[in-house]
Amino acid sequence: MSRPGPADLSARQAINLQTVVEEFISTGSPVGSKVIAGRRGIDFSASTVRYELAALEEAGYLGHPHTSAGRVPTDLGYREYVDRLRSDGSERLPGSLRGALDGVEMRRELDAGLEQLVEALADATQLLGVITAPSPDAATIRHVEVLALQPHVVMVVVITSTGEVTRRLFELDEPVDEGLADWAGQFLKERVSGSAVGSRMIASRLEEPSLTPAEAGFIDVLAPAVTELESDYLMLHVAGQAQFVAGLREIDTDLVDGLLRRVEERYALLQLLRSALRTNEVYLRIGREVPDPELSGLSIVAANYGVARRNLGTVSVMGPTRMDYRLAMAAVREASSLLSAYLEDVYE
Repeated sequence: MSRPGPADLSARQAINLQTVVEEFISTGSPVGSKVIAGRRGIDFSASTVRYELAALEEAGYLGHPHTSAGRVPTDLGYREYVDRLRSDGSERLPGSLRGALDGVEMRRELDAGLEQLVEALADATQLLGVITAPSPDAATIRHVEVLALQPHVVMVVVITSTGEVTRRLFELDEPVDEGLADWAGQFLKERVSGSAVGSRMIASRLEEPSLTPAEAGFIDVLAPAVTELESDYLMLHVAGQAQFVAGLREIDTDLVDGLLRRVEERYALLQLLRSALRTNEVYLRIGREVPDPELSGLSIVAANYGVARRNLGTVSVMGPTRMDYRLAMAAVREASSLLSAYLEDVYE
């Protein structure tokens, strides 16, 4: 028998599938016909339910463990369920979760805000939360300050468009006049503001024939603070490892080591989540749909964030295929919206 598409499921089959999926997500136990029959909105008999469950199993939407008379969703069953949730817009965010995410206080430095947000996301969904930070090459220099801390010590402070702050100390042989330090700060700010972090053009912008030998020499000393500027972002912010490991108990033990190893390989996760950057819809992969074979026992729900015409990163949750998809989709959508709104005020 060929597998029917979404439009081929009858209304009765659709409600049976939805009930099995949601009951299994809630309890983790296979779902029998007696559990479904008599539910609110289900006015057909247990024998009719058994017939429809058998049809759904034959079509590949449900599985039937040998040790139980109940059914469990397959990857295809979860996919059908999720697609119907998305089409009817029912992945509403619970008020309690909205309050948790709204309570996130995004701070001056972006990485601190991302850490706070990913922890709130993981706590609210009880899943592994993963947020990819903007690529370092997306940052530009926003502000430069030169401070004379001691007669022989100068500090250069650089703030990027992502809110990251770097501080670099320089010790000189001769005392530094505060007026020279103030002038150098203004000169650097005028010359490099708006330049991309790591740009090779920065060094050439510091060249100025009209500078006095003292001014040119001072700028040469301070130049590494802006020419050698590098982002120290971890690129990935992860939270919720404890509940993630607990959720793996239901997965074949032979897969657990591979899953944990893959999650620890941050480069692999970055590569995987880049797919979510190419779409403005919620990115969702279930079980065997996940491109990385070692993660095929998981589901991934992600959404991108950014500013106008520019996606900068992704917000995602990961966990067993038996996750609350309604909650997960709403949570990543809300978190990405919150982060995008914050970045509108941060990025130039």
